[in-house]
Amino acid sequence: MSVLSFENVHISQEGIPTLTDISLTVEAGEFYYLIGKSGSGKSTFFKSIFGELVIDSGAAQVAGYDLVTIKNQDIPYLRRKLGFVFQDFQLLTDRNVERNLAFVLEATGHKDQTEIKTRIEAVLEQVGMSNAIHKRVHKLSGGEQQRIAIARALLNNPVLILADEPTGHLDPEVSIEIMDLFKQLTLQGTSIIMASHDYHTIQRVPGKILKCEGGNIVPVNSL
Repeated sequence: MSVLSFENVHISQEGIPTLTDISLTVEAGEFYYLIGKSGSGKSTFFKSIFGELVIDSGAAQVAGYDLVTIKNQDIPYLRRKLGFVFQDFQLLTDRNVERNLAFVLEATGHKDQTEIKTRIEAVLEQVGMSNAIHKRVHKLSGGEQQRIAIARALLNNPVLILADEPTGHLDPEVSIEIMDLFKQLTLQGTSIIMASHDYHTIQRVPGKILKCEGGNIVPVNSL
């Protein structure tokens, strides 16, 4: 089964048609850039994937859930199969790295403290930040904070990560390091859709490209 499958999907935001006739499929381990001007529908697309916006018509499936028929009580379970990475990291700056990650696991129903610690150590090793487990978030560089944010996204073993401008606040060298990390994750089977205006990074780190334009999302071969 595909990680994501949209077929002739129409989506509105606040009653206004925003995306029309969207058809695309994302398989396990695929990496997509999502480009397009502000207001072109990128955020609408992401919101529909994690169940914040309803599907007006068409067929839509994500991580084994039918987005057309999904019940409100099932949306939290859908979101546990997704990871989210943001431009501004959205870490809790008054806590250390371990407490940032433990907060997410506890909030999603994990109670065994030994299991929580083991999972935290595993994702930090995955992103090359094992030595930061006890550090305060505000003491970390921007690149280090984004690595922690990616570790947070990995905690519940997501099949798909949605990344919204994750290199927007990083310098070019650090941006490439983060992109290399994303590429490693896709090799392990995690799919990634990354919204980006960072065309320099897109050119240096190739991936499949989707473009939001004119109310549609279409694959493009080049920028």
